[in-house]
Amino acid sequence: MAGITIRRFKEDDKETVKEIFTMGMSEHVSPSFMHLLKQPLTQMILMVTFCALLSSSKSVLLPVVGVTLLLAGAKQLLGYLFNSYIDTSLRKDLNHIQETYMENKDSCFWVAESDGRLVGSVACLPAKREPGCMELKRLSVRRTHRRMGIAKALSRTVADFSRERGFPAVILYTSVVQTDAQRLYENIGYTRVREFVIPERRTGLT
Repeated sequence: MAGITIRRFKEDDKETVKEIFTMGMSEHVSPSFMHLLKQPLTQMILMVTFCALLSSSKSVLLPVVGVTLLLAGAKQLLGYLFNSYIDTSLRKDLNHIQETYMENKDSCFWVAESDGRLVGSVACLPAKREPGCMELKRLSVRRTHRRMGIAKALSRTVADFSRERGFPAVILYTSVVQTDAQRLYENIGYTRVREFVIPERRTGLT
């Protein structure tokens, strides 16, 4: 991790932090779509749709077009859901990082710099759903700087901060399609404790 510096957030960092987060979340649309296609229910719906259109039209063209439109609509919906999540995140805390994370002694926001350029971020604050625990949030690293140990270093920064503040555990939430992130967290000591299907497909780690 030569040349990488982790420091506390400054107000001048905000726009770049938002850019890194937005780009990182947008990358999950295609993996989420592929995950959706692998689900038995999705495959059953596509098969039933294809067979129903085939039997009613006696032509292969209509069912092919119908299934294609169904897939296109599903991917469009996933894109909309991720964009909605990004907008909500920006509105809730990333537009107000100073107030949300930097004005309370038990919360903080850090950025990672490489040669003066922001390449990653992470934050933490006391968990609302698990009183007494710290929650790791907003971990994101530019695609160009991944697999360099930056995410691991940012995660450990949160762990050290939490320990200093007397929190016995750090929790986080990540989606089922973020397999690289899940492996990273498990490699540094996090344990999967439960999964959420509704309202969001997320995996809980602590």
